[in-house]
Amino acid sequence: MNRVISLATVALMLLGHLDAPGDPGDTAGSPIEHGRTRGIELRNSRIVVSGNGAKGGNTDGYVLKRPCWYEPGMTGAEMLKSQESVRDYWFRYTKDASEEKFQEFLKQFKDKVGKDGRWWGPAYDASDPKGQVCFAALDPFVFVPPGTTPPAGITIRELAEIARASLTVPEPTIKLSPDAKSFVNLPTWVWVEGLGERRRSVTAEIPGVMSVTVVATLKSIKIDPGTTKDRAEVHEEGCGAAGRAYAKGASFTCGVRYLRASIDQPREAYRLTVTTSWPVETTGDAVPFQFAPVEVGATRDVPVGEIQSNVKP
Repeated sequence: MNRVISLATVALMLLGHLDAPGDPGDTAGSPIEHGRTRGIELRNSRIVVSGNGAKGGNTDGYVLKRPCWYEPGMTGAEMLKSQESVRDYWFRYTKDASEEKFQEFLKQFKDKVGKDGRWWGPAYDASDPKGQVCFAALDPFVFVPPGTTPPAGITIRELAEIARASLTVPEPTIKLSPDAKSFVNLPTWVWVEGLGERRRSVTAEIPGVMSVTVVATLKSIKIDPGTTKDRAEVHEEGCGAAGRAYAKGASFTCGVRYLRASIDQPREAYRLTVTTSWPVETTGDAVPFQFAPVEVGATRDVPVGEIQSNVKP
């Protein structure tokens, strides 16, 4: 690669990589909107992330195995045009700038005009502390023949990982019966609400190049009573995907039966946790990659008292 290039020009070339005239990725490179809970923040990227699973809810902290990569960008002619357009900027910020040096700089792009292939540029995940350092170690551009992937070039597996890291699911709201307070040996029914759609999907796409969708479907809940087995019995055999609300005359198959009062606990209550489990599948261009389920939980205090009774002689 020709190294007669200033840092300012590198920045402009990266902008050019993203914003080629007529490039199908004109709206790409945007991270998932600020204010949403997310597990990834794309920088200098053409990747478009969309789907109901990319909005609201919580992630489970999925981390990409590699926080930076190359992405396919402009053709030879598009790249040359974009670099010729930064002429004024290049002269303003390049030390000892001259027309000869500028033409020398452009030669590497002129040489690729009309050749099959595209210029690839680096992108990274800004939510990873290692992302920017990883990005800085990559060349600002690499010309790649068609049908090949350069070292550190993004793969369909990595695109699937980006979709997986972007996947969010709703935080559950725990419902109990009895609600305000339970009692020793009394069944405490457990279920969750506020989940909305029970099928969440995220598509990560490099427009015109490749696309992959991950789908998470609510399958089950796990109940942690907030204490040890000698103080609580957990029943999960009838919980289904979201627990089981109390119904008069129904069998108790989802919830907790506390065996001792909570008077000796912090806040005089047990800290119950319910975790929703959303298995993940991949669709689209990807082979069926295996990902761990998304698991998101919620907690609430459960005060448990003793049932008092009077015994008359």
